[in-house]
Amino acid sequence: MPSNPFFTFGTALLALLHPAYAAEPLLEIHKGDHIAIVGSGLADRQQHQAWFEALIHQAYPTAELTVRNLGFAADEINVHPRSTDVPPTEWFLAMKKGDSTPPGKADVIYKAGTDFGAEVILAYWGFNESFRGPQGLDEFRKNLTAYLSARKTANYSGHGAPRLVLFSPIAQEDLHNPNFSDGEENNRNLGLYTQAMAQVAKAENVPFVNLFQASLDLFKSAKAPLTINGIHLTDDGDKQLAPLQFRAVFGKDPAPVTDPSVVKIREAVLAKNAEWHHRYRTVDQYNIFGDRSRIAYEGVTNATILNQELAQRDVKTANRDKLVWAVAQGRSFTVTDDNLPRVDATPPNRKEEVPYDDPEDAIKHLKLPPHCKVELIASEKSFPDFVNPVQMSFDTKGRLWIAVWPNYPETSPTTRVFDKILVIDLDPNTGKAVKMTTFADGLNCPTGFQFYKDGILLMQSPDLLYLRDTDGDGKADSRERVLHGLDAADSHHETNSMCYEPGGAVYLSDGVFLRSNVETFDGPIRNVDGGIYRYEPNTGKFIRHAPYGFANPHGRVFDYWGNDLITDATGNANYYGPAMSGHLDTGAHPTMNQFWDRPSRPCPGTALLTSRHFPDDWQGLFLNTNVISIQGIFRVKLTEEGSGIKGETLEHLVSTDIAANPNFRPSGITVAPDGSLYFMDWSQMLIGHLQHHLRDPNRDHQ
Repeated sequence: MPSNPFFTFGTALLALLHPAYAAEPLLEIHKGDHIAIVGSGLADRQQHQAWFEALIHQAYPTAELTVRNLGFAADEINVHPRSTDVPPTEWFLAMKKGDSTPPGKADVIYKAGTDFGAEVILAYWGFNESFRGPQGLDEFRKNLTAYLSARKTANYSGHGAPRLVLFSPIAQEDLHNPNFSDGEENNRNLGLYTQAMAQVAKAENVPFVNLFQASLDLFKSAKAPLTINGIHLTDDGDKQLAPLQFRAVFGKDPAPVTDPSVVKIREAVLAKNAEWHHRYRTVDQYNIFGDRSRIAYEGVTNATILNQELAQRDVKTANRDKLVWAVAQGRSFTVTDDNLPRVDATPPNRKEEVPYDDPEDAIKHLKLPPHCKVELIASEKSFPDFVNPVQMSFDTKGRLWIAVWPNYPETSPTTRVFDKILVIDLDPNTGKAVKMTTFADGLNCPTGFQFYKDGILLMQSPDLLYLRDTDGDGKADSRERVLHGLDAADSHHETNSMCYEPGGAVYLSDGVFLRSNVETFDGPIRNVDGGIYRYEPNTGKFIRHAPYGFANPHGRVFDYWGNDLITDATGNANYYGPAMSGHLDTGAHPTMNQFWDRPSRPCPGTALLTSRHFPDDWQGLFLNTNVISIQGIFRVKLTEEGSGIKGETLEHLVSTDIAANPNFRPSGITVAPDGSLYFMDWSQMLIGHLQHHLRDPNRDHQ
C-alpha cells in the first residue's frame, strides 16, 4: 500500500477536473459589466493583491468594467456573521443609489451614493466549510445547490440573472516548517469538497474552476513559499495564481504579470479597492447601522451623517473606476473627487468651550506623591503630528513608538491628515524628544501595535498587519495581512493595548458589539461580543484565550510569573486572567470576581511597575489609568489571596485639578529603558461614542 494513499488517489481523481485552461471561455465579458467577487478569505485577500482583477482589465480595456470585492474572511455559503444590522452581501449585490431599509427594519438606514447591480459573480467557497470533514459533505452539497439556484433566479442589475463562475478553495501549502502542519489532513478534506463543488456545479450547469489542483501543482513547483501560513497567499502567490485563474475563466493566456501595463493597472485597481474597503468594511458599524445609530444628538443621528459619508465613499470609488479604465486604455486621467454628495453639518451637544492648556501649564495642575515630579517629553506644540496618542512602546534602541489617532473616532471620506505610527528619538541625558519621524502614515484607527522581527504588528481592523521597513529609511514600505476578520463594529471596542506574553505570543482583544471571525488553518475561530485572543506570529496559531462578556478590554499586563491581569476599560473591571482563560469551544466564561474595587472608571491602559527609580515598596504595583472622574493614574498594591490576587488602592500616582485641567486624559503608561515612567495625555474635551455624536465638531483633531 502506498505510504500516502490520499495523494496517490486524490491527484488521479482531481486531475480529471483540471484542464490547463478551458477549451471555451467560462465567462463572456460585456461592455459595462458589473462584477462582484464574493466568498471567504481567498476572495477577501484578492482586493489587496489585485493581480487577477488587473489581468481582466488589461484584457478587456474598452469594456470599462465595474468590479467590487465583497469577500469576507471566514464566511461560508450560509454563514455570514455581521454586527447588528450591517448591510448583508445581498444588499451590496443589488445596491441602488439613495436610501433603503432592510425588511422589517424601518428605522435602519442604508444609503448608497451609486448603483451597482451585479451582472457577473465570481464566487469562492468551500474552504471554511471543509473543516466539517467528510461528515459535512451532504450538508455542503445541499447548501451549495441552494446557493447556486438562488443566484440563477436573482436579478440584481435589472438585466436578468447574473453570470456566475464558481471557484474551489486553494490547497494548503506544505511550508516544510516544523511550526506548521504539512497540510495533508486539510488537503484531504479540501479535495473532497472540491470534488463535491465540481459535481454540484455540473448538476446546476454553473462554470467551475478547480483552484485546489491548480494551486497544489503551483506549490509543488515553487522555489519559495507562496503563502504566509499555508492557506493565505502572499502577494507573489496571488501573482502566480492569477494567470491560472484567468486562463481557466477566459480560455486564453493573459498578458504577463510583469508587463508594465498590468503593473500600472494594478496600482489603479488597488487605489480603487482601498476606497471601497473603507466603505464595505467601514469601522463603527454598530454606530452607523446598529442600535446606537438611532440615538439623536441635538436631533441628528450617527446613521444620518455617517451614511451620507458612505455615499461619498461610493462616489470616490466610482471616480477611481474611471482611473482604472483610463490606465487600461493607455489614457491619462486625474481623480479630482469634486463631485461628492453633500454631508450635513453636525451640531455640538456640548455648548460650553473648554480651553486646552499649554502642555507645561497642564503639568502645574497635576498632583503627585512625595519625591516625584513630572516633566514634559513631547507635545503637539513642538511636534504637530503628535495628536491623540493611544498606545506606546520602547524598542530595543530606546526609541519611543506611539500610535496616534488624530481622526478619532475614525477617518472621513475627506480626511487629509491620517492616523500614524510615530517614532521618537530621545535625548539620552534628559529623556526628552529630540526628533519625531513617521514610520507609517495613511492609517485609520491604529489602536494597537507590537514589535515583531524587523517591523511591527499593527491592528487596523479588520486586519492585523505586519509592517516592515525593508530599505532602512525608517518608513514602512512592506505590508502583509497576517490575520483578517477581527471586527470593527465599534472603533472604541476593537483591539487595543496589544501585548506580548513571556512566551512570545501576542494578545488581541474585542469588545461588545463585535463579531470577529478569523480564518485559520485549524478552521474559523468565531466569537460574539467580548473576548481576548492569543496569536503566535511564528506559527500562525490563533485561539480564543479569554472568552468573556467584556465591554471593552483595553488593559492587559503580565506579571513576573506569566499571569495576565485583564482590565475591562468601560467599567474599569479588573480580573485575574488565569481564572478565565480555560478553553471553551463556544460561549463565554460566567461572571468572574474582580481583584480590586476600583474607585472610578473608565481605564484605557495599565502597567506593572518594576523600576529601581522607585522605592522597594513600589515594586510590582499595578498602575491603572483613568480618563473620567479621577482623571489620573491609580496605584494598586497586589497581594496573593487564595488561588488569585487582591488589590489595595494606595495614594494616586497622578491626579489633577479637574476644574483647572478638565481635558487631562492619561491614556497609557509604560516603564522606559532608564527606569522612569512615561505616560500619555490624550488631552480631549469629548471622549466616548455614546455620549457625543461621532462627528461632533468639538472633537479635537489637533
